[in-house]
Amino acid sequence: MTTHRTRTVAAGLVATLALAACSATVSSGGGGEDTNVLRVVTHDSFTLSEGLLAGFEERTGYTVEQITPGDGGALVNQLVLTRDNPLGDVVYGIDNSFAARAVEEGVLQPYRSPDAVETAMEDALTAVDFGDVCVNVDHEWFREHGVPEPQTLEDLTDPTYADLLVVTNPATSSPGLAFLLATVGAFGEDGWEQYWRDLTANGARVVEGWSDAYYVDFSGSEGAGPRPLVVSYSSSPAAEVPEDGAAPRTGALLETCFRQTEYAGVLAGAENVEGAQEFVDFLLSPEVQADIPGSMFMYPVLDGVALPQEWADHAPVSPAPHEVEPQAITDNRDRWIETWTEIVVG
Repeated sequence: MTTHRTRTVAAGLVATLALAACSATVSSGGGGEDTNVLRVVTHDSFTLSEGLLAGFEERTGYTVEQITPGDGGALVNQLVLTRDNPLGDVVYGIDNSFAARAVEEGVLQPYRSPDAVETAMEDALTAVDFGDVCVNVDHEWFREHGVPEPQTLEDLTDPTYADLLVVTNPATSSPGLAFLLATVGAFGEDGWEQYWRDLTANGARVVEGWSDAYYVDFSGSEGAGPRPLVVSYSSSPAAEVPEDGAAPRTGALLETCFRQTEYAGVLAGAENVEGAQEFVDFLLSPEVQADIPGSMFMYPVLDGVALPQEWADHAPVSPAPHEVEPQAITDNRDRWIETWTEIVVG
């Protein structure tokens, strides 16, 4: 999962992993039962502020062992491959792009947290946070060039915006996949392929990962690249607020978004089911929910959680993100990516 989160969470992740390494009893999935150990399987952008995980351990008496197989897609792949000898007890980081597959493959058992505001797939997954993948715009570039900013996905195919957009490959990038899904949701099976033909003909540039797109090609961040439109997150402008607190030069086009929701769940075959359930509840606690924006650059799922001021001012969520049902994603994801590659990459 490559987003602002990669840069924002790096230091915290080191601290969290160090804590887990110092305190954990190493356990292989399916090994001898030790109900004092709680094996937490996450994607590689999971972290919490110092003290939160230690507080959970102290309060519950569990020793947390953290296992990070990779990004969200790699996470689900590894859970499927190890379902007969599970990697851990509880998982965080399965998103709606892979939720149906995880449930279909039998890697989860039902659990609904009493604090849950949203669950998915017959209560096998509890929503923890979400983020909107949207096209970001460099306001300053458009002001300087006297060009009106685009607003919609359709606008991006207009010759006015030729050679101005950089996107990421959905086969290698989580935001890239989310943006592909936004176009599927917006234009349907009958229209999304032609949309990408038009977008490609209008000079959209494709790169493999978010970091290159945002920090090299995009004009609105530190790389000062040549393109003023980039696929990123609606929260990204909050990271561009200057030190004096002035408004950032970037914003998100809220009519271009796809919403990623991240879930937690109890793994089938968990040795420590009670601990796994407590960890899901912990992720929905007020302390963790308030920590999510600063630590993982996602929005908390609970209503009423106070956001950092930069988020409240400059990171609005989309009022109507484009949607694709999780089952439809599971049934068609590979085909959509293959078709996209044929159209865009050749």
